[in-house]
Amino acid sequence: MTQQIPIDPDSVDDAPAGPDGTHALRSDLAYQRHAIVNVAYLGPPGAGDRGWVLVDAGIMGSRAAIEAAAASRFGQGARPAAIVLTHGHFDHVGVLEDLAEAWDAPVWAHPLERPYLDGSAAYPPPDPGVGGGLVARLSPLFPTKPVDVGTRLHLLPEDGSVPPLPGWRWLHTPGHSPGHVSLWRAADRTLIAGDAFVATAQESVYAVATQAPEMHGPPRYLTIDWDAAGRSVAALAQLEPELALTGHGRPLRGPGLRRALHDLGRDFAAVAVPETGRYVEAPIRVGDPAATQKP
Repeated sequence: MTQQIPIDPDSVDDAPAGPDGTHALRSDLAYQRHAIVNVAYLGPPGAGDRGWVLVDAGIMGSRAAIEAAAASRFGQGARPAAIVLTHGHFDHVGVLEDLAEAWDAPVWAHPLERPYLDGSAAYPPPDPGVGGGLVARLSPLFPTKPVDVGTRLHLLPEDGSVPPLPGWRWLHTPGHSPGHVSLWRAADRTLIAGDAFVATAQESVYAVATQAPEMHGPPRYLTIDWDAAGRSVAALAQLEPELALTGHGRPLRGPGLRRALHDLGRDFAAVAVPETGRYVEAPIRVGDPAATQKP
């Protein structure tokens, strides 16, 4: 698959993993890759019980690794103050129910993601016709059944604040999913983008395996509104981030990140939108009844 937007190698953060299996990006931000997806740990090392926040909840089978990393980084038995979700796709909520129950942790998400997190609706089906590689072709096999975190679910407030994360704001970045959000800390221009854009070609088995870096639009096979996705990328580019952690691929930093993100926003229709696909021809907009499928 042709690269969407090449990345300067100097812009890729290749910090080695620490003893806890996480890669430190800021004094209070680390991430960990679980096969195909990243999760973020927010809080200083040794933060203790309720002194940190988990962003996204990995894939099925990642519970033990997440719990071990949390215990090593924040202290044995240290539970998060909350789990904050960028969205509810299967690879971001794989062990959400188990972790939320084990930690008795509230879960925060955008109101438009609620149906996919309280068991009432499923996402629209994946689109294998978007091209790009074997992962896309296999996407109909991916689970779309919603999780149910019930009474633990809290909806992010309209004012853009993130109650368990002082200093951070949530930004509505729809397109990949109706209630997709990215997290932004203006003080040091740190962006947790989720899947609004990603840093590798997630449709390709080779790119996923090697984490070959590039600036890439949201994973094609699950994106349901390409116009909204393009607007979301353009809005994030205007922030001029210094550091971006995306849901897939390695973190990116500095001028090369900003240049590539602006290029992606400018050329989104040409490089990110697939030539064919179910949601290219018939997008599902925010508020469309088709966005919530029968579980």
